[in-house]
Amino acid sequence: MLQTLGLDPMAEQVYRGMLTRPQDGVAELAQSLGMQESDLRGALDRLSAMALIRSADHAPSGFAPLGAEAAMNLLLARQQERLALSQAAAAQLIADCASSQPQSPSESESLSGIEAIRNRLAQLSDEVTSEVLTFAPGGAHPEADLRASRGPNEEMLDRGVRMRTIYLDSVRNDAATQEHVDWLSRRGGLVRTAASLPVRMIIMDRRLAVLPVNTADAHVGAIVLHGTGTVTALCALFESVWASAVPLGAVPVRDAAGRTRQEKEVVQLLAEGLTDESIAKRLGVSPRTARRIAAELMERLDGRSRFEAGVHAVQDGWLPATR
Repeated sequence: MLQTLGLDPMAEQVYRGMLTRPQDGVAELAQSLGMQESDLRGALDRLSAMALIRSADHAPSGFAPLGAEAAMNLLLARQQERLALSQAAAAQLIADCASSQPQSPSESESLSGIEAIRNRLAQLSDEVTSEVLTFAPGGAHPEADLRASRGPNEEMLDRGVRMRTIYLDSVRNDAATQEHVDWLSRRGGLVRTAASLPVRMIIMDRRLAVLPVNTADAHVGAIVLHGTGTVTALCALFESVWASAVPLGAVPVRDAAGRTRQEKEVVQLLAEGLTDESIAKRLGVSPRTARRIAAELMERLDGRSRFEAGVHAVQDGWLPATR
């Protein structure tokens, strides 16, 4: 029943058995469930790795199961994290393939250099009629870029165009970007923030999307996608991130483990093997800040190395267990 949440049938059977027969030791539990003791111990290892059971000296089996409601909430949260990661990977794949593979003129157009990008975006802004959806990664934005965007944004908002923008959480700490975001909100633009964003992206009227050809440097060039299927997929990605992003006026909350969304993202990125510099870029912060956050999290996870911290993160339920 719980395979869709990452729990295999044998592990689920053992977990249910531990809830209903807490007085049983390993041998008794194996007998009551009709399985080999070695198979049961293997299931216990998997349940422990998923943080659904914890070591407990007082328990006959040596483990105490997490309560059913808490366990389901944990599994659901991990499934949502996996979905978010899959969506981010899909968006990156779309951007990479669109920029590297030949496209039909009816489905895309290429732009080279920042001036060509700005000019085309200005033209598209004049043509938009109903909605603009934007991922704005990169942390603090240069004041010149912010000032340059106000004119087109104001014109669209005055025409009744609905604008929804997602920035990184880190912009909350930058005065210039925060002032611009406040201005955009006062004009009627809807703004939320997320710990990280999969790609820089602008979608207009749900009929075209503008993405960078080089995610490391958005000024190099861009591609304008017109393909219905691709744009629909990118709209779905935006809506998914928007649903979990925090409105500008709200204070980001910590989870049950006391972590901010930014800290949760750093744990995930550390587990993926990203360097401090790469993590800093994803979060829109300085490398020094990224190193500080990583060091604090490693200390909280009691990890002497990043690998050991990753193991403890899985055991403590901070990261989903790999299957």
